[in-house]
Amino acid sequence: MNWLITENTGSCCALKDIPENSYAAFYDDLTTRLNDPRYHVAQYFALPDNNRLRFFCLLLDDATGQVLIASHALEYYDETALPSLTALHPALHAFERDIAERYGVQFDGMPWPKPLRFPFDRYDRGSTMDNYPFYSMKGGSLHEVNVGPIHAGIIEPGAFRFICNGERVLHLEIALGYQHRGIEHLVTATDNRLRQICLAEAIAGDSTIAHATAFAEAIEKLTGHERPAELERERTIALELERMAMQIADTGALSMDIGYQLGQVACEALRTMTINTTQAWCGNRFGKGVVRPHGTNHPLSPEKARMIRENVREIARRYDEVRHDLKSSPSLLARFEACGVVPREEMQRIGGVGQAARASGLVRDIRATHPWASFAKCLHHESIVKRQGDVMARLMIRSREVLQSAGYVDRLLELYEQKYGDGPTPCPTPDYTTPLAPSSLSFGLVEGWRGETCHVIITDTGGRIAAARIKDPSLHNWLALALAVRGEGISDFPICNKSFNLSYCGHDL
Repeated sequence: MNWLITENTGSCCALKDIPENSYAAFYDDLTTRLNDPRYHVAQYFALPDNNRLRFFCLLLDDATGQVLIASHALEYYDETALPSLTALHPALHAFERDIAERYGVQFDGMPWPKPLRFPFDRYDRGSTMDNYPFYSMKGGSLHEVNVGPIHAGIIEPGAFRFICNGERVLHLEIALGYQHRGIEHLVTATDNRLRQICLAEAIAGDSTIAHATAFAEAIEKLTGHERPAELERERTIALELERMAMQIADTGALSMDIGYQLGQVACEALRTMTINTTQAWCGNRFGKGVVRPHGTNHPLSPEKARMIRENVREIARRYDEVRHDLKSSPSLLARFEACGVVPREEMQRIGGVGQAARASGLVRDIRATHPWASFAKCLHHESIVKRQGDVMARLMIRSREVLQSAGYVDRLLELYEQKYGDGPTPCPTPDYTTPLAPSSLSFGLVEGWRGETCHVIITDTGGRIAAARIKDPSLHNWLALALAVRGEGISDFPICNKSFNLSYCGHDL
């Protein structure tokens, strides 16, 4: 089995250089590697290639920082079923379900052969939410509870089907992705690179910086131009501000779900202060406009740098007080501890990523294992890890990451002041016209506040974007939520759900 070996800071790869193996060799090699916790799959997808499908896999080696890329192919009209990797490694379920839904590929032994997203161009147009095959159980003491398909308030559509014995949840199945957003298709339907980066910003509103950064880095690898350190520093600052804002917001939301009003209102105020800091920098509370290919329209000035640094220090000071109050609240501890537990072994089996995985003792953190930008140059990130795997652990990961991110922002701004003093950052302006390498594959891999965010771009012979494959970390972690509520009272679902706070729209691509 042959792999092309690169790393997160490497350049794009010519398609002809990506090894094409037999499926048997691919299956055997990946089966063996995934038995080792150092490996996990970042992307696995298929694309039409004349009269066949070519499958691409990006495998991450968390021990060495390497990214391994390989492929295999299937004649498009070949109805032979491929042995399912999901049967051995449940972490592959989302990828195999996506491939089957798009192209009708059959995976023999697939234990959960159900629709994943209902894309508008799906292979089986008769497959709809109306006939989704929800799992069912029979028994005189059992009943079903349905939430959705339109969630309360302004949250995106999502169908949650509970099977309960009294108040206890035996099983939860989650069906998402039937808005047919078509983000990936829209990216390939235009050659306007500004429009493409704006589409990336709109994938998930609470992860604007993470998705825009992943897309921009994939584009920049295809142009072959290196990014200046100043630009990487400013993107890292924006990413950590986004992390702070969302972790603070979730702290407040968890407090609200158990009626802890002090935590709720304090965090609402601090989250507002954080996103207002971002707005004062670039004109948008969620950071739209900050990340652009090869440059920025909002370079830091000494005044903005001082403003951000002062605000972040004050936010960290006040949030640390809230954190100590939360840890000393007996009622909060009683509700959050030992609730919604996902053990490390289960999190590893399903391919969990990000803060949810780290709360279960599984270190999945691109900043540490596959560092890029400032994390590869001047910030030596140490992941915050808990082992309890419960709601409280997920909250404590959030609270400590707020302070850690504040420290990173402060350190990066200190470096800025030391180097430029009262002068502006010499960042270039955006470049939307540099040609992309033809017949190539490129990826952007960053650690957003939810976790591993991956954008893969493939170009055609003319250097035009022929395909985009986007992965929000929620893709991996929805199954973790379903496991977390098993055996819990159904009244615990809201706090379990909020402790993950997964993205509906980030899943619906």
